[in-house]
Amino acid sequence: MAKEKSIKEIDDLPGIGETTAAKLRSQNIDTLEKIAVMAPHELAEISGISVEKAKDAVQAAKDSTTINFETGEAFYEKRKDIGKISTGSKELNDMIGGGVETNGITEAYGKFSSGKTQLGFMLAVNVQLPASKGGLDGNVMFIDTEGTFRPERIKQICESLGIDAKKTLENIIYIRAKTTEEQILTLERADKLIQEKNIKLIIIDSLTSLFRSEFIGRGALGERQQKLNHHVHRLQMLADKYQLAAFITNQVMDNPGILFGDPTTPIGGNVLAHAATTRLYMRKSKEERRIVKLVDSPYMPEGECVIKIADVGIKD
Repeated sequence: MAKEKSIKEIDDLPGIGETTAAKLRSQNIDTLEKIAVMAPHELAEISGISVEKAKDAVQAAKDSTTINFETGEAFYEKRKDIGKISTGSKELNDMIGGGVETNGITEAYGKFSSGKTQLGFMLAVNVQLPASKGGLDGNVMFIDTEGTFRPERIKQICESLGIDAKKTLENIIYIRAKTTEEQILTLERADKLIQEKNIKLIIIDSLTSLFRSEFIGRGALGERQQKLNHHVHRLQMLADKYQLAAFITNQVMDNPGILFGDPTTPIGGNVLAHAATTRLYMRKSKEERRIVKLVDSPYMPEGECVIKIADVGIKD
């Protein structure tokens, strides 16, 4: 009797060959789990195979996938290994639970000059420090969509802290993304780079800038949100897979529907609101001071603190 073929990729499913698999991947249907939850007629329509073959493929995908579970206590023990990157401010660290966490996405939104990029620079320096000093002994992938990355500022922070600026800059992998396609592909192809360069922090400054400029008008909103949703979920997957931290900055707009109070609203809608693990709202105060408000966190209460942007980066 012939040994039954093990199913590990969508190419291995009955009725789905290399050409059909490529067609499915082009529609972001690239895992057994995604096929397992599809209706056979839906798979048939997208792939071009018959409904009967689609039924066999969906059933085979269901049989080849498992649901992993663990107790709350076991997950609690795993949470003790979560890494945290210092922001440079003790008050801010305490407010968000000890620093910017691995296995999650921290979002900072606010108007221009609110300190979002400066916080990103500080994290890019601190993540390279040992854990005893608020780091993760790792390197950085910095995806710049607005042309705001300044190595001179990184150098200034390092010199003020007595850190080797040349080595710090060498450990920052810089990518200038000029289109949403470049931005999305950077994460899609990031696995090899993350492993080779020991990346422990991915910074995207800003996540929404290119999406906002390329997808204009209500007619493009659906496509924009769909692509943004896929992009941010890819970021979360990388954070979980490689136990790294993700820090994203986000642009804002004034919501005309808010008549009383602060009308400042982050771009990205519910897609980004649900995807970000921790959300920070930053706004400018007097001189070099910035007010940071914790808007959302899975386990920390809402709070507010004041930080200062100085030569040494972020501090209380």
